[in-house]
Amino acid sequence: MEAKARNLLEGVRILDLTRVMSGPFCTAMLADLGAEVIKIEMPGFGEEGRHFAPFKEEHSTYFMLLNRGKKSVALNLKDADAVRIVKEIAATSDVVVENFRPGVAARLGLDHATLRAGNERLIYASISGFGQEGPLSNWPAFDLVIQAMSGLMSITGERDGRAMAVGESFADVATGMFASWGILAALFDRERAGQGRYLDVAMLDSVFSMLLTGLSRQLYTGTDARRVGNRHPETYPVDSFSASDGDFVLVGFSDGAFRAIMTAIGKPELADDPRFADNKARNVHEAELRAEIAAWARGRSRAEAVEALQKAGVPSGPVWTLGDVVASPHAATRGLVSTGTNAVLGDIPLVRQPVHFHGAPVPETQRAPLIGEDTDAVLSGLLGLTAEDIQSLRNRKVIA
Repeated sequence: MEAKARNLLEGVRILDLTRVMSGPFCTAMLADLGAEVIKIEMPGFGEEGRHFAPFKEEHSTYFMLLNRGKKSVALNLKDADAVRIVKEIAATSDVVVENFRPGVAARLGLDHATLRAGNERLIYASISGFGQEGPLSNWPAFDLVIQAMSGLMSITGERDGRAMAVGESFADVATGMFASWGILAALFDRERAGQGRYLDVAMLDSVFSMLLTGLSRQLYTGTDARRVGNRHPETYPVDSFSASDGDFVLVGFSDGAFRAIMTAIGKPELADDPRFADNKARNVHEAELRAEIAAWARGRSRAEAVEALQKAGVPSGPVWTLGDVVASPHAATRGLVSTGTNAVLGDIPLVRQPVHFHGAPVPETQRAPLIGEDTDAVLSGLLGLTAEDIQSLRNRKVIA
């Protein structure tokens, strides 16, 4: 008999002490794979992300995208009984994830050493801006600060313009992905070693490790990486161009690809022009080469330009808006947007992690929880508290 398909992280419980983006993104990815994620929020106010725009009927859509598939338990962590409850949940959990500023978890009595004492198999991940130790460890960190200090902003923007941030919270997302990767590696290791592990994940380290093109220049030539706009910093032509009705990109990553581009634009003889003989020459004569391609692009629509390049075997594509992506047949076929649910808003659009695991079941409809929506269910079902116990905690404002 064929075994029943199961979610990859079925049976894994994660205690989520995170907020805003890097931590919630990490735990959302794990919830996508079937983990039970119990999110702790402060009563009334909730997690800070609930107050980030944009809003729909006074509910943060930002929060809903980041906290899909989680259970919300409202606990006042200023109360000793609430901290005790969190410790009891941790004792039954496989993973704890927190992104307080270094030292805060210890002051709350929810640090790795304390929680591991009650659960030696516990995997505990701390996410912070600059790591748990070091000269910057106590600096508050937001995505823009990390983009600025990691080197990412210095290589982003037009050649002669200001350093620019990427148009999304790249540092938060990258760190969340690295944290989830580390947690999965630790879970795998625990199956062999039987022990939990502590993970120290820093935002600056995460972004820095991804800047491979700039680092290949900095570390091996001793020269600073450059801001070059949309073109590739080392290879040309890899750039964006304007057609009559919008922009598109093309990638001339090799001599062969360059020759194909010249054929597509009706200038095959330029492939043998000494000015463009190899990548070094094409970089020296970038302005002349760009002018040739730009003149061709202006005379046709974006669709025509991309079609001609694709027909010639050149990697190319239109510069789409998010709305273009959402409305595309690709998004529909690949299921980029799924339907979730919220107790107030009903059906809502959500975006899950993008890896397709063949043989895994179709993910269940995910819920974006209200503040404390699962408090009673978790305390009774997981910790065995009675209705009277729960009401007593509520009367004392330990829970909401």
